[in-house]
Amino acid sequence: KTDFRSSAWRAEVDVRASERFDVALGIGFSRSHTWSEMRDWVDLDDDLPIEQTTAFTRVPVTLSLKTYFRDRGRSIGQFAWIPERWSPFVGAGAGLLWYKFSQQGDFVDFETLEVYYDALGSSGTTPTAHVFAGADVTFGSRFIVSFEGRYSWAGTGMDSFAFEGFGDIDLDGFQMMVGLSLPF
Repeated sequence: KTDFRSSAWRAEVDVRASERFDVALGIGFSRSHTWSEMRDWVDLDDDLPIEQTTAFTRVPVTLSLKTYFRDRGRSIGQFAWIPERWSPFVGAGAGLLWYKFSQQGDFVDFETLEVYYDALGSSGTTPTAHVFAGADVTFGSRFIVSFEGRYSWAGTGMDSFAFEGFGDIDLDGFQMMVGLSLPF
């Protein structure tokens, strides 16, 4: 399972719905690229190892509701606002997740023991849901660093004949994120 760990990049626009609630529209991107080798067999023609490369890309587009446990700051006059030092939050959301899973390289036909090259792939869009918790920490009056832990649920079947019988792709996962917020 750790072969598909990767960095995740996310952009999110939060709109304040009330003093303690935000509505957030987000898009993310993560991609892992893993090399593997089958050690039990070698290609009989050239005595080279049987190697494959697996790429896994995910792009979620989500809509979330974020709830703050305390006020994020206070207004002083009409144009001045003093942010709180830290503001914890929780939230939940849903959306769509586009994914692409591909394997290319050498494969073994275990009936004939023939080694052949192939490129297999499956991609599509599936619903996703997530929950998260974190805190916004203020530095000065202009910069907020957000710390967040997020668990997402999603899953789908392989959409390619080449992957028939392989079952579903488990797209669930936990992410730890650190981000920079620019309030305006």
